[in-house]
Amino acid sequence: MAEFTFHHGGISVPSLNEAIAWYGRVLGFEVERRFYIEAARSRTAMFRKGPLRFEIFEVEGAAPLPEERRSPQADLRTHGNKHLAFRVQDLDGFLAEMEAKGADIALVVREPFGNGCFIRDCAGNLIEFVEEVD
Repeated sequence: MAEFTFHHGGISVPSLNEAIAWYGRVLGFEVERRFYIEAARSRTAMFRKGPLRFEIFEVEGAAPLPEERRSPQADLRTHGNKHLAFRVQDLDGFLAEMEAKGADIALVVREPFGNGCFIRDCAGNLIEFVEEVD
C-alpha cells in the first residue's frame, strides 16, 4: 500500500479576513500564505500552528452553512466530512481559555473513552477538541 501522511483540512467561510482574525485570536493559528484559486473563484489562506495545517476558502457566491451543520448531533445525520479535531491535554483548562476569548462552545462531552468539546468558528463551522482518557 502507498505511504501517505496528513497534509491539511479545508474550511469554507463567508469572510476570509474575519476567519484569519478569529483563528489567530482564538486558536493561535498563523497565516502561512494567501492566494487566489481561479478555478474555484476563491480567496484562500493556508494556516499553520506547529505541524498542523489547514486551508480556509472564501468562495464567491458560496451558500451559507446550513443550520443543521452548526450542531454536532444534527450534523452527524448528514453524510460527508464533519469537522476538524485537535487533541488537548487539559479539557477544563482549554474550555476556560475558550470562554475567556468569547468562543462559541457548542457541546461538551464527557465519556468513559474520553472527554471533548465542540466550538464554532466565526462562520459556524464545528471544531472538536479531544482530551483522551487512559
